[in-house]
Amino acid sequence: MAKATTSAPRLKALYNDTIVKELQAELNLGNVHQVPKLEKIVVSVGTGKSKDDKRHLETVRNTVTKITGQAPVERLAKKSVAGFKIRANMGAPVGVNVTLRGARMYEFLDRLVNVSLPRVRDFHGVGTKFDKGGNYNLGLTDQSIFPELTFEETQVIHGLQITFAIRNEDAAHSRALLEKFGVPFEKEGGRR
Repeated sequence: MAKATTSAPRLKALYNDTIVKELQAELNLGNVHQVPKLEKIVVSVGTGKSKDDKRHLETVRNTVTKITGQAPVERLAKKSVAGFKIRANMGAPVGVNVTLRGARMYEFLDRLVNVSLPRVRDFHGVGTKFDKGGNYNLGLTDQSIFPELTFEETQVIHGLQITFAIRNEDAAHSRALLEKFGVPFEKEGGRR
């Protein structure tokens, strides 16, 4: 039986072949190792108010699995909060998350940018705020933009938090990298 050959994801090949050289020239970096690099993408969903509802948690878990292609990890509360009746590391999970690296990370980014984000109604681009380390967080209010999900799977609406962890020196460098990958940032005037 012949062994099937797998090719590198499209965005990973694009990054290695052209984006690294272009960013090194555009950002005036002396060394190729100074070029910003996407290290991981973390997709997380909080179960929030319905932490006791097993059906909601199962729906969230199945949704995240279909969107990312990887089984999520359940997260317990880190702190005790009496007002929310939550104890640290006890009880029902307060959310789930998935950490994507390597080929799955690039494939997820490709599907997010080219298929899912264009399906957002009245879309004018994503926000332009980066954290101090140059990482980018994208919040989505509805999971139905992902074509992997059927109509029945989008009956229970929940949001997603997508974090792009980028190794770099500056938030401007992170933005330049994500723009090369095709992330549609909103224009400075507020509209794209």
